Amino acid sequence: MKLNKLKPRKALNKAFLKVKPNRTAIEAFKSNLIQLLERTNDTESEEFHKNLVSDFLKKTWYEPKHFINTKGRNDLVIHNGEDTKSRVGVIIEAKKPTNKSEMVTTEKLNAKAFHELMLYYLHERISLNNLEVKHLIVTNSYEWFIFDASTFDRLFAQNKTLVRQFNDFIEGRLADTRTDFFYKQIAEPFIAALESEIVFTHFDFQDYQKLLHKAGSAADPDSRPDDHKLIALFKLLSPEHLLKLPFANDSNSLDKRFYSELLHIIGLTETKAGSKKLIERNKPGERHTGSLLEDAIIQLDSLGKINRLENAGSFGNTYQERLFNVALELSITWINRILFLKLLEAQLVSYHRFDKRTAGQEDKSYAFLNTEKIKDYDDLNSLFFQVLAKQHSERNEDVSKAFAKVPYLNSSLFEPTEIEQQTIFISNLKDDKTIPVIGSTVLKDQQGKKRTGSLNTLNYLFEFLDAYDFSSEGQEEIQEENKSLINASVLGLIFEKINGYKDGSFFTPGFITMYMSRQTIRKAVVQKFNETKNWNCHDLDELYDKIDDRREANEIVNSLKICDPAVGSGHFLVSALNEMIAIKHDLKILQDRNGRRLKEYQVEVVNDELIVTDEEGQLFDYNPNSPESQRVQQTLFHEKQSLIENCLFGVDINPNSVKNAACVCGSSC
Repeated sequence: MKLNKLKPRKALNKAFLKVKPNRTAIEAFKSNLIQLLERTNDTESEEFHKNLVSDFLKKTWYEPKHFINTKGRNDLVIHNGEDTKSRVGVIIEAKKPTNKSEMVTTEKLNAKAFHELMLYYLHERISLNNLEVKHLIVTNSYEWFIFDASTFDRLFAQNKTLVRQFNDFIEGRLADTRTDFFYKQIAEPFIAALESEIVFTHFDFQDYQKLLHKAGSAADPDSRPDDHKLIALFKLLSPEHLLKLPFANDSNSLDKRFYSELLHIIGLTETKAGSKKLIERNKPGERHTGSLLEDAIIQLDSLGKINRLENAGSFGNTYQERLFNVALELSITWINRILFLKLLEAQLVSYHRFDKRTAGQEDKSYAFLNTEKIKDYDDLNSLFFQVLAKQHSERNEDVSKAFAKVPYLNSSLFEPTEIEQQTIFISNLKDDKTIPVIGSTVLKDQQGKKRTGSLNTLNYLFEFLDAYDFSSEGQEEIQEENKSLINASVLGLIFEKINGYKDGSFFTPGFITMYMSRQTIRKAVVQKFNETKNWNCHDLDELYDKIDDRREANEIVNSLKICDPAVGSGHFLVSALNEMIAIKHDLKILQDRNGRRLKEYQVEVVNDELIVTDEEGQLFDYNPNSPESQRVQQTLFHEKQSLIENCLFGVDINPNSVKNAACVCGSSC
């Protein structure tokens, strides 16, 4: 039997590794871990230590959503739900620290603790038909050994001989019914004869003792620069890993709180009509004239813009229908621009954090979506058309200084739309309008309580967006301000829902677009090589063996054409883009402009995200001051740019969808 020991970081889903845990959660983890270690006592019983482990897991992660307790002979189990009616998700075998004879080691798994796990797993999997066990753990409070249940299923539950012996043992058809008989006569010889590899994650809490007790101010993150070393450990024992639950930047999940408050600021509400979810104007009596939609309706009406529209009939049969639909299209255009700019701002701040930092400080001078730089709707309009749509050399003096660090974007999203030119721009909205803060707001007052009352609409929008973290790129970091993460995939989902307001929309989840891209594009790449080179390859492995010219191979991959006939948010095209980069890596043809391969890096698609890690499993973190980091970043940027421009195409009956898709794809660069 070959043992493959993983460090915590190596065991984690790489997309999950990118998620920033908040400071409150990390401090609770540290406090509870210190308590666990201080209370561990070599003279106490196994029951005592089992309770310590249970309390540690409950207080740090699992209460009240996941029930933890004993079950039958199992020392501890973590349920997938809040009570015993839910299936067991994690099985834990706890030993006291002095019980060396029964405890597993990194060199020897064939010990009683492992035999016990094996028996308990077979009982859940075979006797109870529980398909929901995710992980199994052996711990003595200090050392932790974590096994993915898929390993136990493959090696034990799928072995017909072992399952037959287990069933005979359970039914009392063997020489003895005691568990020690199963351990000694069945489990131990079976494991000793195994030739397969067993992968497990191992760590020892004692290795983190100095780090846990290092002095530092809770109010000053710079005084605790080594806390990021705890992140992988914190995530490894979390429900997201052990129970394989969705996590914050999972591209399949909508942040409902963010979505609801955004609709409130726009002046919309989501309703259900049968199986469809539609976005509608608030009912009379619940409307606020300061919302983007209602303010736009008032301005359109007072200026008599609707009757002057060239194609007014396409917006509805009555004046009121036209008024609403035009105002809604304008509001969606404006909010789509702003959301895209929030992503851009987050990337600028993140990428330039190396300019001034000594301990990870971000350079806030690159932030531009705030009331210091944008005091009113006129300034916002200027940002759209006098800054983002203009090269630096073409900008007028009014905006050049204020937005000196904002780049030019060659995007149709920042060109005036036809409907804007015929009706109103965002600068026509009233600057002094206010709207009430929604009851479920994310905003907090100085005492840390939910904000109440009313706010200026533009201020409300900026404060609301600033309450979230739009930067998903970078190394393992702690979210010091306890902000929820909103990434480009989540915004794509919101784009699609808002743009599909009339008929309802269906956002294809990331796991589906990722699967579709992987299955179709890899076959298409093999077919393209076979047609071009007159080969007869069946998969990428065979292609890799034949490729001898990386430049030519890149040209062949780049000749593929992929079109999404209902592009929506552009989500599928981003999945396709990521898959094509990963394919180039797998074929060993991903190279920089000088022809050097990125051979020191692993590039793969995980949870519908392109993840780049080095040989140590560390996430790639762009540092413009590092020549090597700059080389990797430039390679990825130019590869994406080339693929977007030459290989990816999308059409849609909704023109806003096409613009949004272009922006979502562009944000991937």
